[in-house]
Amino acid sequence: MSTHVAKYRKDYLSPAFTTEHVDLDIILDDHRTKVTAILDVKQLREGEVLHLDGNKSLNLLQILVNGQAHDDYQCSDDSLTISGIGSCQLTIVNEIDPKNNSALEGLYKSGDAFCTQCEAEGFRRITFYQDRPDVLATFTTRIEAPKTGYPFLLSNGNKVDGGELDNDRHWVRWQDPFPKPCYLFALVAGDFDQLADTFTTRSGRQVALEIFVDKGNLYRAHHAMESLKKSMAWDEQRFDLEYDLDIYMVVAVDFFNMGAMENKGLNVFNSKYVLASPDTATDADYMGIESVIGHEYFHNWTGNRVTCRDWFQLSLKEGLTVFRDQEFSSDLNYRSVKRINSVRILRGQQFVEDAGPMAHPIRPEKVIEMNNFYTLTVYEKGAEVIRMIHTLLGEEKFQAGMALYFQRHDGQAVTCDDFTQAMQDASGIDLGLFRRWYSQSGTPQLDVSDRYDAQTKQYHLTIRQMTPVTADQDEKLPLHIPVDIELLTDAGESIALVGCDTQRNGAVLNLRDQEETFIFENVANEPTICLLQQFSAPVKCHYDYSDEQLLRITQFATDTFCRWDALQHLIHKYIRLNVHNQQNGGVFELPESFVDVLRGALLDPDIDPAFNALLFTLPSTIELIQLFDEADIATIDSVRGKLMQYLAEQLEDEMTALIHHASQIDHNDLEAIQIGWRSLKSQLLQFAAFRDEALIANEYRQAQTMTMTLAALTAANQADLPCRDELMRDFEKKWQHDGLVMDKWFNLQATYPGTDALQRVKSLLKHPSFSLSNPNRTRALVGRFCYWNAVAFHAEDGSGYEFLSEILMQLNENNPQLAAGLLTPLIQFARLGKTRQAKIKVILGKLAALPNISGDLYEKVDKALSQINS
Repeated sequence: MSTHVAKYRKDYLSPAFTTEHVDLDIILDDHRTKVTAILDVKQLREGEVLHLDGNKSLNLLQILVNGQAHDDYQCSDDSLTISGIGSCQLTIVNEIDPKNNSALEGLYKSGDAFCTQCEAEGFRRITFYQDRPDVLATFTTRIEAPKTGYPFLLSNGNKVDGGELDNDRHWVRWQDPFPKPCYLFALVAGDFDQLADTFTTRSGRQVALEIFVDKGNLYRAHHAMESLKKSMAWDEQRFDLEYDLDIYMVVAVDFFNMGAMENKGLNVFNSKYVLASPDTATDADYMGIESVIGHEYFHNWTGNRVTCRDWFQLSLKEGLTVFRDQEFSSDLNYRSVKRINSVRILRGQQFVEDAGPMAHPIRPEKVIEMNNFYTLTVYEKGAEVIRMIHTLLGEEKFQAGMALYFQRHDGQAVTCDDFTQAMQDASGIDLGLFRRWYSQSGTPQLDVSDRYDAQTKQYHLTIRQMTPVTADQDEKLPLHIPVDIELLTDAGESIALVGCDTQRNGAVLNLRDQEETFIFENVANEPTICLLQQFSAPVKCHYDYSDEQLLRITQFATDTFCRWDALQHLIHKYIRLNVHNQQNGGVFELPESFVDVLRGALLDPDIDPAFNALLFTLPSTIELIQLFDEADIATIDSVRGKLMQYLAEQLEDEMTALIHHASQIDHNDLEAIQIGWRSLKSQLLQFAAFRDEALIANEYRQAQTMTMTLAALTAANQADLPCRDELMRDFEKKWQHDGLVMDKWFNLQATYPGTDALQRVKSLLKHPSFSLSNPNRTRALVGRFCYWNAVAFHAEDGSGYEFLSEILMQLNENNPQLAAGLLTPLIQFARLGKTRQAKIKVILGKLAALPNISGDLYEKVDKALSQINS
């Protein structure tokens, strides 16, 4: 019988006790770190005992109440219950073993450094505590360690004291004046290179900025520092928010389950999102660092100063902060490109999550293991919900809502309802119906039809909404959906919208019921409608477009998202057509008009190269699978390859000319226009690989940046060129000393299209640069193979599934959080057909039968089995 128990949002109960101040004394040792926690405990409800969370790895040494020994307690594997106390000073002394903490939660060793990761429930691995976000306390932290090996002793807040001890030891004390939940606690101790700078806030305060990286990597930290300063300036300008401590620190570590963590004043980062130089990082890496640095900094207000009351409210901080980091990246770079890339993640991955066994609202109702709910739904769809509020309110009223939110709730742990209430009160716009987005799971579907009356010059637009049943919810209700539209004439000119004034705000239609009709006046001729400008809502939308209409939108729509989206509709249509043709012995066909539109994009000097790059980025096989009720994966992948080869042949001259042009103007800097040209060239090289192997090999050898080196290598890998293995060996020889760069090599090995892809991946588990204990390496090879090499992973003999199960069994005990993340592609089986589903069911049964299955893995496996059996 399972011991993994679900928690429900409806059962939330405020704590009977709280802690107002924590005084920590941590004496670091690889295997016997001593933790003394002195807690100023306040009783909030009479007649109850104090329940503290813990972990079986804690070795309890002593409990004192007001300085006196106290023995009225019960200690179990996961809790400490103390009876007979009220408000008091509680002292708890325990030991932990950081070096053997392979889960990478709590306090652990990352290489030679000590570091922490306490979100969501890692602090209970450090000491016994009320490990819940609604207990907010000020922290003082004293750290003691040998000076040799650990010259830097870091924690939250401001450094207030320190000193030397005997036997080559020293200590430092940190004080964080802002009350925080324990998940924001951080400690780092080690020997690093340090990059120092300052930032002067608009009120004139000088903030020390410090980034700590492994020895020898200092030259790769400058972009992160510049990104941090840009983030601080942007948050002041756009959101009127200023930093509040005297120092802001970032530490890069190699062993980290997440991307980064926003601990107050001391952000701990996966080194992937800090280290960059032109020879080691691609433009995408640089952009990713800028985004993640911004994201964690923005959490200082949306997550730290105002935090979530309970973990069901996670999207309160994450959805809002993703929206903020998206806006940051959009304001600094190409807004249209950022928006389209965000939509690609939603459609390609989050919509799939909605359709699978782990479907949940952005504010979940039921949780077994909180780590499983750091999902695309909470983050990316959560950001879309915030974006819809911004669309409905407009920038001015949205900012007024943000200001009211902070005015009301600074220093508090609150709920998603508190946020929407502040937005409603500040704007005067009713968000009552809109709140259903927080509680309803699944991807809404819009069915759009229209009618034009030539006599009255009226255009009737009817929109119906429905949300399919999901694994967690049977009943679905209508949502408030903002639908941003444009009407085009046959000549591609925009038509002014007249009519239905009470149903719209500018070009945004407010769809509130299951079905609504919007009537527009003074429309001279039958228009072509552009739907969901800027992807104004995270929905699937069906409208029976003709090819002519889609081509018109691609060429003339004002909104770049709609132009890109129309092209995607055409690609999807021709993929489905040619899959049918290939299955039935037909020939590959593609209309010349489609090729001409792409040719026109290549020849148009006014199109941004970054946008052009997106036009030539075909949907992946894993995305195309979602177009079919039962996917013939091999045929889908084959047709996608044929489409690339056909376009490469038809557009060879235009592509070759642009590749040459991009090479001539590449200045190898990070200006947006330069990034755009490299992005376009990278995409075009993938097509050129089908026509010119010598070009690809030459591009690899002449590349001046990692961006173009990897572009050529990716093209050779995807097309499985004869030179591919030679180039891969050359890259490996050059970069085998650098784990982050080797991750790119492992990524390519994982997505190799050859028939022996799985055998190659298995052999690479023994590669000197690979370690299953390193999350980055494991995600690069195993995760990449399982998620993105659809043909090999979903092989009909089930060998890919067997391989993943063997990895998961190893990680189940050592790093259950990583194991649960790797499971995801196995449980997204809705489109795979009965044969594959039967094999997946067997694998899931094996995992479920593990005698020591972790809560992280159990929750996902159990839900997947429930869905696959239904």
